[in-house]
Amino acid sequence: VSVEMGLAKIKHHGSVEIAFTNGNKKELEYDKLILATGTEPLNVPDFPFDHDRILSSNDILQLNKIPTSLVIVGGGVIGCEFACIFSALGSDVTVVEAMSRLLPLPSVDEDCSKLLLKEMKKRKITVLCDTIVKSSELREDLLSIHLDVSPFTDNKDPKKLKTNVILAQKMAVCIGRSALSKNLGLETIGLKTSSQGWIDVNTRMETGIKGIYAVGDSLGPQKVMLAHVASHEGIIAAENAMGQNSIMNYNVIPGAIFTMPEIGTVGLSEAEAIKKGSEIESFAVNFRSLGKAQAIDEISGFAKMIIDKKTRKILGVHLIGAHATDLIAEATLAVQKGLTAEDMAHTIHAHPTLAEIMGELSLKASGKAIHG
Repeated sequence: VSVEMGLAKIKHHGSVEIAFTNGNKKELEYDKLILATGTEPLNVPDFPFDHDRILSSNDILQLNKIPTSLVIVGGGVIGCEFACIFSALGSDVTVVEAMSRLLPLPSVDEDCSKLLLKEMKKRKITVLCDTIVKSSELREDLLSIHLDVSPFTDNKDPKKLKTNVILAQKMAVCIGRSALSKNLGLETIGLKTSSQGWIDVNTRMETGIKGIYAVGDSLGPQKVMLAHVASHEGIIAAENAMGQNSIMNYNVIPGAIFTMPEIGTVGLSEAEAIKKGSEIESFAVNFRSLGKAQAIDEISGFAKMIIDKKTRKILGVHLIGAHATDLIAEATLAVQKGLTAEDMAHTIHAHPTLAEIMGELSLKASGKAIHG
């Protein structure tokens, strides 16, 4: 595999030109092309990145010093992960979220959001839901950040703000991603994007132009913007570029959120299952019931299972707790293969391990709870 470090642009069908930092250029010919250019942090005009005080999620990884105070705009996955990290490093952290809960994603069960909020408060992280940042300005050595009640919240009766202004040394904006599809020369081969720059593909990861494939975040939110999904899309695209007929399936995708504690999700949340009209049952078991959780002093958290009441099939599993992002793999296989709670209950889980949470949960869902 040859690797070229430079800026690539399509010259015409079958040819890509690479521009190097030293000014040199090189032309490469191709039979098949896979576009995997990803995204960049969304820049908000009301408080644009200055890469010093107002930071993107990229900038925040380049800091030389830990800020004494940090406001994070956006209580989604990236915002909550950074909130936990910088709180642990000693920053005074405030999260501002426009919706009524942290992690306001359909795939994340609301009970996980509630426990995460509780755990973040234990860490002295201030969380302001139903709130937006309107603007910011530098006053002496601190940012003056102006707040307002969110017009986007799903809360029908949001509370009035206790304060309209908060001060912080730095502000990180974590509220979305922008496509990196401009200046690639897509127009030279007739490949059109959406108004926001997202690339459309079929189930084979092929664009509207034969032999041109696209994978990853450049496909936009109509797909699933996760690294492990992009990796699998790459496999599908590569197989098809080599003459196979592989299909990308988005039906069962695990989510991994690296907060403190971690969150792992797969399948339907309880709200999603109810919305679909499914007749369901849900069951939960606390991590504190596990010997391993007690031994490593990581007792906060729970596992929740949603099952179809008639077929007993597992529709979704949601974990928040120690190593939840690792533990979700077993549940992903269960949902993928259409297993029932009883199938999992008859699978022996080693003791003492955190993996026993799935055994305890499935036993409870089967009406045979032991420790849960």
